[in-house]
Amino acid sequence: MVMTELNDYFLKISDLKVQFQKEIILEHVHFKIRKGTTLAIVGPNGAGKTMLFRAILNLVPYTGKIEWGEKARIGYVPQNVSVRDIPISVKEFLSYGKNTDFEEVLTSVRLESDVMKKPLGILSGGQLRRVLVAWALMDNPNVLLFDEPTVGVDIGGEESIFSTLKELKEKTNITILLITHDIHLVKEYTDQLLGLNKCTTFFGDSQQIAEPALQQKIYGETVCLAP
Repeated sequence: MVMTELNDYFLKISDLKVQFQKEIILEHVHFKIRKGTTLAIVGPNGAGKTMLFRAILNLVPYTGKIEWGEKARIGYVPQNVSVRDIPISVKEFLSYGKNTDFEEVLTSVRLESDVMKKPLGILSGGQLRRVLVAWALMDNPNVLLFDEPTVGVDIGGEESIFSTLKELKEKTNITILLITHDIHLVKEYTDQLLGLNKCTTFFGDSQQIAEPALQQKIYGETVCLAP
């Protein structure tokens, strides 16, 4: 990852490729977004969506370019976190971050302060996802990577999570990249859409996700979008 002059763009990814031995996981991935954008990343299972996050986090080798218009402070909420068996409270869990203003962070994700004393293991799916977002926010990031925001959340709670992220962006102008299968929420709560199926298959306005032809393009036979 490098920081460079991108005019009014905050993140630009060009010709990104991730390959392990002879297996190509991602190739020809390209998009650019402005600061304060909420980008939804959609595509079929095995499309390389989580691998894209790992490349952005510099956890895997890649070729191509990942460029930031200013220094990126990244908060990351993975899809699967095995914290329910850890015998600690919410406060103890959040204490691993640098920021000690727990109440402010909890308020930003719509949690009451009384949750601080509760063990992680008794939280509902929605509460746990909010605590994980709070944990990712503890170091005051300007970018939030969120892999499947509604995993483990009860039916009916998905929109509440998306609404919380939208409110967070409006208050802090944080840039959010989220991987999701909740197409019906993409249109309302995100700005731009990246279709991914081992390569970029679509990049544009999230409003277009309602078009059946676009859904077929993203989830059907892979046709890589030219840079």
